[in-house]
Amino acid sequence: MTRTDARQTSARQSERRSSLRALRHRDFALYFGGNVLSNCGTWFQNIALSLLVFRLTRSSFWVGAVNFAQFAGVLLLAPWAGAAADRGDRKRLIVVTQVVATLTSGALALAVATGWGVLPVVLALALVLGLTTAFATPAMQAVLPALVPREDLGAAVAMNSVTFNLARAVGPVLGALVVARLGLAWAIAINALSYLVFAAAMLLTRPAAQPRHTGERPRLVDSMRMVGRETHLAWLLAVVAAVSLSMDPVNTVTPAFATRIYGRPDTFVGILIGAFGAGAVAASVIPTRERRRPERVIAATLALFGAGMIAFALSPSLGIGLGALVAGGFGYLSSQTRATTMLQLEVSDAERGRVMALWSVAFLGTRPVASLVDGGLATVFGPRAATLCMAVPVVAAAAAMAAGPGRRIGEALERAQHR
Repeated sequence: MTRTDARQTSARQSERRSSLRALRHRDFALYFGGNVLSNCGTWFQNIALSLLVFRLTRSSFWVGAVNFAQFAGVLLLAPWAGAAADRGDRKRLIVVTQVVATLTSGALALAVATGWGVLPVVLALALVLGLTTAFATPAMQAVLPALVPREDLGAAVAMNSVTFNLARAVGPVLGALVVARLGLAWAIAINALSYLVFAAAMLLTRPAAQPRHTGERPRLVDSMRMVGRETHLAWLLAVVAAVSLSMDPVNTVTPAFATRIYGRPDTFVGILIGAFGAGAVAASVIPTRERRRPERVIAATLALFGAGMIAFALSPSLGIGLGALVAGGFGYLSSQTRATTMLQLEVSDAERGRVMALWSVAFLGTRPVASLVDGGLATVFGPRAATLCMAVPVVAAAAAMAAGPGRRIGEALERAQHR
């Protein structure tokens, strides 16, 4: 092996180091720890709300409607949320949204504890929480480059995805246990406390100076035009949207799977969601950046995700269903992380808040529509048919990435890496 080959091999090995290296940086470690606890608390509340609404209505449609309320704000407020993340102080914006979320979840816990946790109240407070999510998400994504050096940004993006999925593996199981032992109100109250923990962690961080925008207010439409010109960025956003759409059954129809398909108590939904999260956490040890033919890697992980969801829909037994969810979770995190990392690396800091607002629309803003469609399909045709239908977007995305569009995105990314 020549010296040049050795250097190239060493560089590739360095690139493939565990994403855990991002935790060496104090500010990111604080962000990561607070975000993990907050996301675990969110799953406590998600489980509690799903079970509360399912017990009130016995309808997957209304479970989907609550999910719609929680994410509708992301879809409606993206233009203002992205501009706020680019023009305002991202750290301050995150702290303020977490405090508002604390108050809202606290009110919801009190309503449930006092018998006022009826469907209209739950929907209204879920909608308010969605408004805080709309403004927090672009700022949380855009602040990452200020917490780590550029060479560790890919690792930070991957670990940021791990916060969601580590919480997805642990939160539903613990949340179901809290609901079973202490009740729905306690699970929601714990989530309220978790928002405060994240706010405190962010107050302790010292992000790098954020470039200040002067002159004309930044507009989301400008970033949309830029993404339209850079078609590989549009394809990355399309991948994120497809992943989000096909993941919805894990949130919306698992209560029906637990009770109607597998004959278990409704709190067993925590085990089902936890299996999906366990697969996602396992995927975090896989390298998050590939220099050669990235479209093939994304196509393969999308295909694995789709296969896992189809197998879950058709599973004849609980064991096969759990195994399918683990496989689906692995493919889900691998594809979503790669697409998000590439997107973060390809945009300037001046555009980052607005582009990540587009990311939040793709990842979170699609969920309101997905939840309503998924819940409606499950109500009319059953949870198996709904899950099969919702797998179509990710299967189509895998096929596209393996064909002509995928080759073009790979070529564009390779050209960008050499600029």
